[in-house]
Amino acid sequence: MKTSDLGTIVQSFFTDHLPIQKGLRLGSIRSYRDTIRLFLRFLAVQLGRPIAKLTLESLTYTQVLAFLKQLEQDRGNCVRTRNQRRAALNTFFDYLALRVPEMLAACQQVAAIPVKRTSLPDTHYLERDEVSALFRSLPRKGRFASRDRALFLFFYNTGARVQEVADLRMEHLEFDPPAKVHLHGKGDKWRVSPLWDETVKLLQGLLAELGTAPKEPVFCARRGVPLTRFGIYKIVRRHARSWDTQGPQARRVTPHLFRHTAAVHLLDSGVEVNVIRGWLGHVSLDTTNRYAELTLRAKAEAMRTCEVGSSISEASRTRSAWKDDQNLLQWLHSL
Repeated sequence: MKTSDLGTIVQSFFTDHLPIQKGLRLGSIRSYRDTIRLFLRFLAVQLGRPIAKLTLESLTYTQVLAFLKQLEQDRGNCVRTRNQRRAALNTFFDYLALRVPEMLAACQQVAAIPVKRTSLPDTHYLERDEVSALFRSLPRKGRFASRDRALFLFFYNTGARVQEVADLRMEHLEFDPPAKVHLHGKGDKWRVSPLWDETVKLLQGLLAELGTAPKEPVFCARRGVPLTRFGIYKIVRRHARSWDTQGPQARRVTPHLFRHTAAVHLLDSGVEVNVIRGWLGHVSLDTTNRYAELTLRAKAEAMRTCEVGSSISEASRTRSAWKDDQNLLQWLHSL
């Protein structure tokens, strides 16, 4: 098989299959790119030839196994990262089997490589008093003080992913009551999240400084350049690293931590998990249900309701369904 065959297939995988056939967004495509780049570099070292000289015959089951082993042993990647790389290679080899039927046997062997079992990662969040203290600590003066305060409150209000915030444009905001924001999330899906009055006030003040062009980014760096996900991460770390915790349950304050915090606080406030699922844009309800395991308050209250002779009334033993909450119903019907 010719060297050019491999280059042609890799190119079509990234320019046609992933973005057009599968409809993946740029962030997901970059994840696949990183895996394939690491794999090709590994093959070049193992076979002692430049990447440009690799052929389809270089893509073997044995090499894939050796690559996954190298990720853990030499690069020090965790099992979850290894499994993620394996999934990306599976997608590539599935595509390869369609394009080159002669490779079907090798592709089937790669598809049979099992996923390594691993425990779910710990999910951390900020307590309400920690959130209040964090906002009190944010600077109120300075060139980017209003931007950073609005950024933090937007994360906490919406539970948005960092890429969703980086992609946010002025046209996605609606300040007329009920105020809301349209977020473009995973799987090229849109969802609507309500905005608090304080969030609206900070965003309006921020936009007054930037202008009103619909396509302009909401959160910018110098000279109106939109903040990247990495820039947003650095801002959060700069202001919030003092809320990191150490020890067995070490917690690192990142943009995604605010997503967990928003979910837990919504749950604590009595919002039903189906509403939280739509709020956060979860595909599976199982993802949202994980937050029900997190808070000591929820566990303690559940224990009290089971006590013999508990004075807690029957009405308080079960939460009222969200569909009985007229204020929430009115908001949902207004969208």
